[in-house]
Parts: sequence; C-alpha cells; structure tokens
Amino acid sequence: MPITDFLERNSRLYPNEVSLVEVNPANQPDHNVSWREYSLIEASGTEPYRREMTWRQFDVAANRFANLLLTRGVKKGDKVAILMMNCIDWLPIYFGILKAGALAVPMNFRFSAEEIEYCADLADISVLVFGPEFTDRLENILPKLKIRDYFFVGSMSETPAFADNYKEMITYCSSGVPAVEITDEDDGAIYFSSGTTGFPKAILHRHKALVMSCQVEQNHHSQSRDDVFLCIPPLYHTGAKMHWFGSLLSGSKAVILKGIKPEWILQTVSDEKASIVWLLVPWAQDILDAVERGDIDLSKYRLSQWRLMHIGAQPVPPSLIKRWKEVFPNHEYDTNYGLSESIGPGAVHLGVENIHKVGAIGIPGYKWEVKIVDEAGDTVTPGEVGELCLRGDGVMKCYYKNPVATQEVLTADGWLLTGDMAKQDEDGFIYLVDRKKDVIITGGENIYPVQIEDFIRTNDKVSDVGVIGLPDERLGEITAAIIQVKEGMSATVEEMDEFCMALPRYKRPKKIILAEIPRNATGKIQKNALREQYGASRLVEATTTK
Repeated sequence: MPITDFLERNSRLYPNEVSLVEVNPANQPDHNVSWREYSLIEASGTEPYRREMTWRQFDVAANRFANLLLTRGVKKGDKVAILMMNCIDWLPIYFGILKAGALAVPMNFRFSAEEIEYCADLADISVLVFGPEFTDRLENILPKLKIRDYFFVGSMSETPAFADNYKEMITYCSSGVPAVEITDEDDGAIYFSSGTTGFPKAILHRHKALVMSCQVEQNHHSQSRDDVFLCIPPLYHTGAKMHWFGSLLSGSKAVILKGIKPEWILQTVSDEKASIVWLLVPWAQDILDAVERGDIDLSKYRLSQWRLMHIGAQPVPPSLIKRWKEVFPNHEYDTNYGLSESIGPGAVHLGVENIHKVGAIGIPGYKWEVKIVDEAGDTVTPGEVGELCLRGDGVMKCYYKNPVATQEVLTADGWLLTGDMAKQDEDGFIYLVDRKKDVIITGGENIYPVQIEDFIRTNDKVSDVGVIGLPDERLGEITAAIIQVKEGMSATVEEMDEFCMALPRYKRPKKIILAEIPRNATGKIQKNALREQYGASRLVEATTTK
C-alpha cells in the first residue's frame, strides 16, 4: 500500500480528531493562549499564535491540491518541489503531490538562488510550491527556470505576479480522492544530498521506502494514539518528516513548533501535552544550560506526560545524555542513525532499553540489515573498523539521472555503502569512527567544504585553502578554514573573516587559521593531517571565533 493510504484511513477513522498543530511562539502576546482553527483561506497574512487541523481537513487539503495539480496537467511521475518554511500547510501539500501520482521534491530553505536553480534543473521540476521568504530568490532566477507553474503559500496581497495563490486555488478544487493508481513500487519522492564534490545529488525513493520509514519509526518509539509528537526540525529534511511518520501510522497528533528557544520548547511541551520530542544536540544543550543557570524553572511547566526524548542527525556526546538524565530522570532516550539515501533515521538505532550503551549509534533498525566491510567487501570481525553498509526497502532506488554515482554506492545485491567508517563491539552495538567523506555536520546540518573552499579561493591573496570540521561540544562540529596566503602577500584573520561575510551565515567558517596547506604526491589536500594538527584546539593567535 502507498503511504497516502494511511492518511485516508485516519481521515475515515478519526475525522474530527486533531492531526496537526502549528505554534508560533513569537506571536504569543501573553500566556493566555489564543487560537483559531485552520481554514483554507486566512483572512490576513498575520500568522496566529496557534492553528490546528483535523485528520479530515488534512486529507481534504491534500485531495484538493492533488486535483489542482491534475487540472494543471501534472502527470504521474512529474516532479513537484516544495520550498517552504515549516508550517501547517507543509505536510498536506506533500501528500497532495503524492496523491496526484507526482514525486514530492522538498528543497532546503537555506538554498541560495543558484542552488535552487541547479536543483530544479537536476530534478526536472515542473511545479514549485513556495513561501513568501523565497520570492526574491526566485525572481532573480525566474528566466532561467524551466518550471511551468508556481503556487504561493501566503497572503493574497503578497502573491507575486508570476504565481497563483495556493489557498485561493485549492478552494475551487474537488475534495474527492484523485483517480490515480499508486503502488509501492512507484517513485514517490526526491531528496537532495551532496557528494564529495559538494554538488547536490537527487535521491530517488519509491513509495515502499516511505511506508517502511513509517513502520520503522512506530516500531522503535511505540507511538500510540495518545502520543503527541513535537516537531521542531525542518520538514524538508528526511529526519523530521520520517519521525513524524510514526504519528501518521498511529493516527496521533503532532505539533509543529516554529522556534527553538528553550522556554518555547518547554512551554509547548506543557501546553500541547507533548509526549515525544526529537531534538538536535544544540537544542538539548541549550535547555540544560538554561535550567542550570536558573533561567528556567521546570516546576512552572506540565512535563509529566513527556516520556521520550530522542536525538539524531549528528553524533551525540555521552556527557550530554548523562546531564539530561540528571535533569529529566524519567525520560526514555534513543538515538537514530540513517542517511537520506536510506530514507532518513532508523537504519541503526540505540533503543530506549540500551541507554547503558550511549556513545554507540546502536543496533540494526526494524527491518534493516547492517554489515561492516573492508576494502574488499568482506565482513570484518567485531572490533575492526570498516565501512558501514545498509540493506532494506528503505534504500534509495538510485541517484536520479546519475548512474555512475549510483553504481559507486549501491551493490548489485542491494547493499548501500554509507561512506561511514564504523566498528561493532562484542554485544553487536555499532560505533561510528569517522566519515570517508569530508562532509561537516554542524548542529544537524550538512556543510560541504568544497563549496566554502571554492569561494575563499576567489580572494586574490589566497594561494590554497582547506576546510575541515573541528570538534564542538554544542554543535558537534564547527567549520574551520585553513588559508595559505600567496607568497609575497600578507593578510590578517580579520580580513579573511570579513571576506567570508559574503557567504550565507551557516557556511561561514567559525575559525580561520592562516597556515600552509599540506598536499600529498597526487595533489590532494591531506585533511587528516589538518585534523590531527588543529583538532586538539591548539588554536591561539591565528584564530577567530564567531
């Protein structure tokens, strides 16, 4: 069965029960919560503090958008992109795309105009759904895009001339289930990742992978209809959406929180009676720091129903979980490992019963096979380091339009080579050792060094540059740029720091070091040597921290 069947089932069984809630904490005038029901057309562009949607409203909105797409000539297999911040409309739009037989293509809301253009072309996007935050970026590249239709999700008055207003258009569309046959083997979604070059790859998943992610999440975290899931990370990412899939399968409520301040998270847990919260390492650390400083008084919140805190998207320091259990001793804890190529989290997970193994990423997830192999592809013995490999229905079909890259990571018998080096202990628990690729994970976001290096090399004073990740207690890693200045020229850290301000904030190096770049005999930067040299925080004079 396709994943859309779960939504239609919930609409039949629980039509008047709440499926989604959106909370905008910045818009709360005081603690007297004011809210209004979700409606297809908002009276103004101002978002209320709280909106909610029933399962029936969710399904109707998805059906209407699917039927709108069909009236615009969207055919089975067409690609429809979503470029939006988290909001209550995000998931109905995603499911409307699927119900039309099209492929949903979420885009990172941090994409620059150039990255939007590249990914739209790569994935053959024919329709784009976008929010008001992206109008300027799109207008800059509009003549270069091959997109046929644009739908704007926002107030009528802000709708740009090149787009139709989403809420206005779906009002006139049928709420009936579209007459489109979808099977498990049909293509369902494309997610973007990046390879060693830093250029995005389009990861193609079938409907059966989406369904498996529902089953994995519900099996690992035992969501029941009484649970309430608090969703904070961006929905374009496989992690947030696939964790929410457990709520879809159990027919339980989820809350989309638009803010990450510790007091906002705790207030929403309290007000919405959230029982499951997925956090990134920085957010968990911020909560603990606020409690320990006395900025937050936990006795002011209703937290007894909060049963599970789990973390993913980056390595989790065992010391953080020790602190968490001291503050929240009754919480279950889990961590999850996965890739966008394996439909997000859950291919390996710790398990709530295995907190004594914190530091490990865990054991094979529900319905997943895992092995660790050497360079010859042979399984290593426990304790030996090798490449982590995954197999299951959640593995991608391919990298879209990239057979060479696909062949590099997918074996003939269905194993996905993750590029992560790992080892297994005598109890079968898996520990990550290092990544083959040089992708830096900071605060759960992937940073691709080549993109930063290419930019810094445009400076006339730069001879060479290498970007690496350095350990950071809060973010997991931070970016450091080691810059070699051209012979006969001089530069300062402050000068290079100012130059990098032209980069998007999340790509700016947090440390800049002026030094020579070591390269091997074949001309490749020896990044392992850089990590060894600078990874021990031996950064004194030639360093800036932002």
